[in-house]
Amino acid sequence: MARAVPTNRYAIILAIFIAFGGFLFGYDIGVISGCLIMPDFIRRFGEIDSNGEYFLSSSRQSIITSLLSAGTFVGALAQALTADRYGRRGSIVIWSAIFTVGVVIQTATTFSIVQITFGRFVAGLGVGALSAIVPLYNGETAPKAIRGMMLVMYQLQIIMGIFLSYIIDLATHSSKSSASWRIPVGLQMLWGLILMSGIFFLPESPRHLLYTDREATARQVIADLNSVPLDDELVEETVAELKFAIAAENEGGKATWLECFSSRNMLWKRTINGMMLQFIQQLNGQNFYYYYGDTFFKSAGTQLSPYVIQTILGAVSVVGTVPALYLIETWGRRRSLLTGSILEAICSLIAGLVGHFTLAKTGTPVDQLTKRNKQGGDTLIAFAVLHVFSFSMFWGPTPWVYLGESFPLRVRPKSIALGSATNWLWNFLLSFFAPRIAADIGPLILLIFFGMLVFGFFYVWLFIPETKGLSLEEVDELYRERVRPWRSSGWKPHLYDEKPVGVTEDIRSEKHSTEKA
Repeated sequence: MARAVPTNRYAIILAIFIAFGGFLFGYDIGVISGCLIMPDFIRRFGEIDSNGEYFLSSSRQSIITSLLSAGTFVGALAQALTADRYGRRGSIVIWSAIFTVGVVIQTATTFSIVQITFGRFVAGLGVGALSAIVPLYNGETAPKAIRGMMLVMYQLQIIMGIFLSYIIDLATHSSKSSASWRIPVGLQMLWGLILMSGIFFLPESPRHLLYTDREATARQVIADLNSVPLDDELVEETVAELKFAIAAENEGGKATWLECFSSRNMLWKRTINGMMLQFIQQLNGQNFYYYYGDTFFKSAGTQLSPYVIQTILGAVSVVGTVPALYLIETWGRRRSLLTGSILEAICSLIAGLVGHFTLAKTGTPVDQLTKRNKQGGDTLIAFAVLHVFSFSMFWGPTPWVYLGESFPLRVRPKSIALGSATNWLWNFLLSFFAPRIAADIGPLILLIFFGMLVFGFFYVWLFIPETKGLSLEEVDELYRERVRPWRSSGWKPHLYDEKPVGVTEDIRSEKHSTEKA
């Protein structure tokens, strides 16, 4: 029988749909940024100053913004339990439903800051869980030749969510009623319901199916994902490879959280690498612009509406992420991260220094701004745009790609959960403390991000290996052989040149005997 030529159309369609989980996260980041300066939102959830005017203090901004991140931290860890118990597909539906409940609580809020923050916490549970399940699912279902591209799709959906939220905020912010913020916030119910609909057509991960002794279904899923017949050699070889890897992983009994940091197969290093990349990503500085760009740019004295600037940033992010779909499989993971560190560090340094030495004090009336103040504000915004563009191309998607492809099946849900939880922990800390720090030191906060990017460059060079073009099982071999990260680009796998052949032949012999019988 001639071997069929595999195609990836079905796998791509699934990856695009499942990456919609990133859209939920991105949309919420963007939508709350605009709500924080809407008059009706401030009147309902703010305080009254000595002049009798409503205002939203930096502490209240922090609480409203950061409670989602607190929920995401818990959700990212909790999904490891549901991903193994109910499968990847079942987990997606469960956490999408929880997210939708959180949105309902927020939308029904009238004047209670407690209710809206609680609603954001509940929604955060769903967002955090999905942030771990999406790279887990895509990493296990996407063929290795396009796996990086499919994982980048998650970041692209995050950026598209941010961009759409900016457009919605721009369209509704002029309303003097609660519709100005209820419409943008309430739309998230639709996004949750769309993702929940996946229960009707999403297949389960073939790795999880084999892990739970459902081989026949796993074979069908592998055939469907590659658009080949069920009896094609590709299906046989993939099943053989996965069964060999699962058998090796099952030797130690049931996996625990502590095993993620064990010396077995260098798991401690892989888990720490995944967590460190997420930590560095959050302190790149881009989320400062996403969360507080409206208020920050307003103080820069620009003549453009803060909503227009945010929409521009969102558009730049979308445009910047598109090339990453190509670069992730051509340049690879290491080169993308190293290049991004350099470009973003330059932008942070210039924006921070220019802002510090040229901007007027926060709250200065626009008619009192000097020409130098305005030029400084325009320069800061220009480098903010370049920073966000660079982040979207490199540091935005690549840590998620790395997280989705670095761990063996045995501990994959738990290790990815730890990486995602690290992302959300620092997202929470940044969103909670950034407005306070910026209130004290202004644009110099960007120099903190500059320092982190310099650190990130050296960390990637010393510790992050290249995983482009490797199957998830070959990544295991890369770590077991302790390949130096700076030499990993030229490394070639050889583990499965021998061992799966026997396994494959055994499977074929079993199949032949069964058919003969």
